[in-house]
Amino acid sequence: MSVHPWRRGALPFQVAAVVWLTLVWVGLWGTLTIANTLAGLGIALLVVRGLPMPAIDYHGHVRPGRLLALIARVAFDLVVASTQVASLALGPRTPQSAVIRVPLRSHSDLYLTLTAQIVSLVPGTVVVEAHRVSGTLYVHVLDVVRTGVEEHRREVLAIEERVLWALASIDELDRAGLTSPDEPIGVGRPRARFRRRSGPGASSTRSEEAR
Repeated sequence: MSVHPWRRGALPFQVAAVVWLTLVWVGLWGTLTIANTLAGLGIALLVVRGLPMPAIDYHGHVRPGRLLALIARVAFDLVVASTQVASLALGPRTPQSAVIRVPLRSHSDLYLTLTAQIVSLVPGTVVVEAHRVSGTLYVHVLDVVRTGVEEHRREVLAIEERVLWALASIDELDRAGLTSPDEPIGVGRPRARFRRRSGPGASSTRSEEAR
């Protein structure tokens, strides 16, 4: 059975883009009000309809359970990160910031963009640069002393993993190194059977410097 690409010009993609951009706008303001929602909706419509973007082929598979888990985790991270940033602002310690390099597992423009948006949405981190060819994000971290550079890198890779499991196809998951080639692939398989790819995309085998 052939898989049809999900392109920007299609109505489902435009609706999803408007909803997502509206949520991002409200999240950046940090307050859910009618005015913020309407303003975000207007800007989202302007961006989607007024600014031309290259077509994005989507050959993945939406898993509703994984997608709901992704949304719930983003909401949880927003609350936790907001509390941490508030404690830093009110505390006596001056946070030490840094820009870290995070090579992602997938080089898909769609998954890279979604991962970058979620990372930037969470207080305390913002993507300052993204390399499409290498699939690399450069993330500014507000405080690297509390958890360390490697922990922040693992958090970004965990966000990408949740995005992939929510939206990617089995082939894309396999290319990203999130499935085991010697076992039948199932959506509900326990995490203990997953393996991480060794190489440039694996945080456990690649040492990076903060700059």
